[in-house]
Parts: sequence; structure tokens; C-alpha cells
Amino acid sequence: MMSLITVNHVTYGYDHRPVLRDVSLSFAQGEVISLLGPNGSGKTTLLKLLMGLLSPREGEILLESRPVASIPPRKLARRIAYVPQIHQASFGYRVLDVVLMGRMPHKPFFFRYDKADEAMAHQALERLSIGHLKDRSCTAVSGGERQLVLIARALVQGADIFVMDEPVNGLDYGNQIRLLGRIADLARDGYTFIKTTHFPDHALWISDRVVMLKQGQVIADGRTRDVISRNNLFRLYNTPVNVIGLAGGYRICVPEALNRFKRPAPASDTAVVGLTRVAG
Repeated sequence: MMSLITVNHVTYGYDHRPVLRDVSLSFAQGEVISLLGPNGSGKTTLLKLLMGLLSPREGEILLESRPVASIPPRKLARRIAYVPQIHQASFGYRVLDVVLMGRMPHKPFFFRYDKADEAMAHQALERLSIGHLKDRSCTAVSGGERQLVLIARALVQGADIFVMDEPVNGLDYGNQIRLLGRIADLARDGYTFIKTTHFPDHALWISDRVVMLKQGQVIADGRTRDVISRNNLFRLYNTPVNVIGLAGGYRICVPEALNRFKRPAPASDTAVVGLTRVAG
């Protein structure tokens, strides 16, 4: 599979403190890649380097064989879109207006949105099933809906690579599931997602690849089912985590520490079917 983004022996640090050390990776079109690692492992720094917000101290990052550092920001924004963590909007822009902001990299300094721009915005909102929110204030929608609005903005931006820093942070469980489902749907249409997460289970659900970062170095990189294992999770987080296979080929992560505070419950409360311990 042809590489869309290539990271070649990249090193980066802040104030002479190394954050990433000789990192080499490649990402293909249509992949969902999860970056896993403890706080301070270099995940967010890597995202900033991919977006051209930082320049490597050593090595280079290529977008389809062209150095990211050589691509003008407006042109880079037509390919790579950043979807931040959930945040409280400061201004009461309409949802439609927020989505239309994605057209800015395609416009001159002084411009007005035209009917074609509005049609693209409406199409993106409908694609994510949030067209009914178009006239709502962005401050009045839920956190999960706001994340979908930002994804719609990225679609209108024309980007095919989405960089997401802990996209489910602060969302309730239902909105987490819905957001991950939308990511999976868009990946099937050829969009590429590179996201950080603190939830190995979420990577198991939707990711094609997992990259594990610890102390600025890649300690594992490969297919999700191969990388998320008991041994690798212990190396990453220094805590025992069992990877349990479920009926239907699904898997979940169960920390051994749960046994310390497990409370007895009536047998009728839960039902566990087809659990299988996955080796490694």
C-alpha cells in the first residue's frame, strides 16, 4: 500500500529536552491509526509535526513524497485538517457558519461565501446526520454534536487526512460510540484518521493500526490485533492488562487491578458470553 505520510527518522525536543527520538512511521490512505502512550510520550508533539506546526530537529516528514515543511500552510490545510479535543465554544456562531469556515483555505483574503460553499456545508452536515443543527448556536449543542460539527468543517475544508487529539475526551459514553462510528464510516470512504487516545479498547474497535509511543520512541507499530497484547500494554503503561476475546471476533481490555475493588453483584445483573483469554 502506497504511503500517504512518511515520517523519516524524526527527532524533536523542547528547550534541549528530547520529546521524540528517531521516529520512523508511514501512514496509508484510508487507514485509522491510533497513537497510544502515557502522558508525555510525544503523541501530541507528533501530531503537531504532521500538521507542519513544528519542524523536526532531525529527519523529515513527507506528504506524498513532498516535505511538509515546504508546503505553504494554505495548501497544507487543503489536505490535512485538525479536529481538536472537545472544547467550549466562546462565541455563539451558528453551526452552519462554523462549518463554512472550512472553506477559508480556498478563498482570497477578502471574500464572501457563495452558494457553492453553502451547498458543500449543507452536504457535510447531512452526511454526518446533523443537518437539523445548522441554525443552532454552536454553544447550545452537546459535546458530541460539536465534535461532529468540527468534522463537518474538516470535510468542507477538502481535507482527506484528519488529525485528532483525543477526540472522545470529555464525551459521554453514547457520544463516544457515535463519534467512533462516524470515523469508521468516513475511513471506509477513503479518509485517513490519525488520532491519539488513552483507550486501547477504542483502538480495538475501529483502528487498522496502532502505534505505541513511550518516552519519545516507538515501541510497537503494526496491525491492531497484533500490537494490542498483554505484553505490549504492560510495556506501555506498566500495569497488567488482560486482552479478552469475545464471541464474534471482538476483543476488550480488562485491567487486573479491577480485582482489587470488584464488588459482588447479583448473578442476574450481568451476563458474559464466550470470553477467551488472548495470549501475549
